[in-house]
Amino acid sequence: MALQFASLGSGSKGNATLVKSENCLLLVDCGFTIKETERRLALLGHQPGDISAVLVTHEHSDHSKGVGPLARKYRLPVHFTHGTGQYDGLKKLPAPALINCHRPFTIEDIEVVPVAVPHDAREPCQFVFRHRGKQLGILTDLGSITPFVIDCYQHCDALMLECNHDPRMLSMGPYPPQLKLRVGGQWGHLSNQQAANLLRSIEHDRLQHLVISHISEQNNTEQLAREAIEEVYQQCDSLILADQQAGVDWLQLG
Repeated sequence: MALQFASLGSGSKGNATLVKSENCLLLVDCGFTIKETERRLALLGHQPGDISAVLVTHEHSDHSKGVGPLARKYRLPVHFTHGTGQYDGLKKLPAPALINCHRPFTIEDIEVVPVAVPHDAREPCQFVFRHRGKQLGILTDLGSITPFVIDCYQHCDALMLECNHDPRMLSMGPYPPQLKLRVGGQWGHLSNQQAANLLRSIEHDRLQHLVISHISEQNNTEQLAREAIEEVYQQCDSLILADQQAGVDWLQLG
């Protein structure tokens, strides 16, 4: 089986992504309740007992609040960095496993490459997944693009990429000034233009699937995100937007 991935939902109200091979099903983050996670998994043909392991990118609640309850109920292994593990919601897990941000590791038949990113969390990371010569990148929740990030995502065959905000909408929007500074800062979230600039720096013609994710409901629109990305990536049939409610159905790396 080729590497596959799907989104249970993406946005400020909850994030979770599935990565699947023939022998392995990984859940990246879980920002939903147990009941909602079970419901969304069922829509994608799975149940929590199918999950081989959970990987946590960072401790912010829209990515982590469902991890502890789900792992404890279904006795799931959970992988996270030392800093992320200091979050109270990730204590007392049945099978915790520490991630070294500078050392790839393998779960079943999927190689997992952690990528340290600039974000205002304790020790955040994102991930590149490798299986049978194909690479899937997940890249959200970072405020700036570093040379290290560009290098790690250079050769992806599929990519879930954050387009969180439009700078003008953010500046004119309802957020208080301090939150605007946080979101738009070097340790916050990627704007549409920053995401497009990342694509200019990697082999974007190689991408079989490009999923725009983590779109802000207050500070962005799907149209603005798509317009910014399409300036760089013209393969419109391969460009998908991850929805907060519906997520993204299974996509396969051919």
